Amino acid sequence: MSLPNVLKGRLSVPVVCSPMFIISNPDLVLAQCKAGVVGSFPSLNARPLEMLEQWLQRITTELAEYDAANPDRPSAPFAVNLIVHRSNDRLEQDLALCVKYKVPIVITSLGAREDVNEAIHSYGGIVLHDVINNRFARKAIEKGADGLIAVAAGAGGHAGTLSPFALIHEIREWFDGPLLLSGAISNGNAILAALAAGADLAYVGSAFIATEEANADQAYKQMIVDSTASDIVYSNLFTGVHGNYLRQSIVNSGLDPDALPESDPSKMSFGSGGSSRAKAWRDIWGAGQGVGAVKQVVPAVELINRLKSEYEAARQRIAAL
Repeated sequence: MSLPNVLKGRLSVPVVCSPMFIISNPDLVLAQCKAGVVGSFPSLNARPLEMLEQWLQRITTELAEYDAANPDRPSAPFAVNLIVHRSNDRLEQDLALCVKYKVPIVITSLGAREDVNEAIHSYGGIVLHDVINNRFARKAIEKGADGLIAVAAGAGGHAGTLSPFALIHEIREWFDGPLLLSGAISNGNAILAALAAGADLAYVGSAFIATEEANADQAYKQMIVDSTASDIVYSNLFTGVHGNYLRQSIVNSGLDPDALPESDPSKMSFGSGGSSRAKAWRDIWGAGQGVGAVKQVVPAVELINRLKSEYEAARQRIAAL
């Protein structure tokens, strides 16, 4: 197991924050990085395209200023998520901007391409690719990804169905590079469990929806606080890819969460889905099974401090056994 050089000595807790469609923005990313965890956002959150350069300029400038003022406690690096699926007609332009601003970490999703990886490697950046099974993991590494994000059962948004223990084990049988684990990780105990299972880092998303900086409706944030694992529904209706969503948001959109039809995967979409009235992410709200650990809406730094204290307490408890 190995930690990428770009992360060594830069993390207050072994966490990478997942890029969340619509939710992740510069305010959230900057708060995450300054608190010592990797902040990230999907490039498609910056609309129109010109806004992406503004975001990259702001993030790189503010983190450089923060590091200069805090040489003994530098920020964690940030990451940009690129959707590599053919439906993303902005991929080439977004990739060019990532190269221009030398984004330290790029997270690729829904496809792996050698040319994308080579472009990121050209300036020393690293590529982490998210996968839901061992077959996709092998393909990603064969095409030049530096590390993997194992998206196990219970993860928010697009997610797989495999147990994290099974998925991590199968990948670790042949891969000793950077490996992250995603799936219902919302407290420090789960972060330590991810490392104990064989991951290098925990990948945390849904808990950050209920932060002050997140670009989410207040009702969405409160629904995260009010929900538990039993309130999560797994369906491919809304985007063509299976994912986890908040039951109440489905009900509020006039749909029956217990009788959702299957969608055609070839009709993959990043903004609309199975209802003319309801749109994925805007009306149908994604979340993972770890929402039960989220009790209130707080600033991102307060959430990170909670994760840090819980993680340290868990380490001490295990060490004392």
